[in-house]
Amino acid sequence: MTQTLVENLQPSDSNNLARVFSRLGWMGFWVQVLMGSLSALLIIYMMMFSRWRLDLRAGLLFVEYLTIAALLMLAFTTFWSYRYTRLAKRLADPQSRPSKPAVIRVVWTGLIASGLGILFLILVMLIETARLLFYFLATPQAGVPVFQNPGVGSTSWVSAVDMVSLLALILIMIAEMVVLAFSLWLLFRVTQPCPEEFTETTEDLQPR
Repeated sequence: MTQTLVENLQPSDSNNLARVFSRLGWMGFWVQVLMGSLSALLIIYMMMFSRWRLDLRAGLLFVEYLTIAALLMLAFTTFWSYRYTRLAKRLADPQSRPSKPAVIRVVWTGLIASGLGILFLILVMLIETARLLFYFLATPQAGVPVFQNPGVGSTSWVSAVDMVSLLALILIMIAEMVVLAFSLWLLFRVTQPCPEEFTETTEDLQPR
């Protein structure tokens, strides 16, 4: 039964595989653009209406670096999804069709980038959630909504901006997970035994 399923999922020709790369590439690209735009709007909101809290992360440079790294990974995977669409055109053209190892390297690059982005986001959300939990546990637990730890400096403030920050991270996480799933599917399709879809050349892929 498993063998039958694998056989049914195999691409029948190069045009089929090219369509898969094109479709998933554009889907991943626009998902990341949408989620990234929403996250950017949330970040702009934080910067415009919460200037008085810009010093709260001064002691957490590690979190800032991880957040910047996650945003860079999002930008890279967005570009890489677009590159999948360029690769699809090469796969559809017998004259410029790349080798199978070269295509697999491209997909693996997307997988690694998405995985690193997800790892950075998980670490940031874990640290931020632990920080919020610590602040709330330090306040009186009498059912009264307390947003500042009494007797402590301004760094103890907790407000809706913290939730906005987490929401932005979650949106980016969704985009990265979608791209990771797409890349895994593309890797599965490429690694299926369909040698007629690729040339024997070992030249590296160049974006066109």
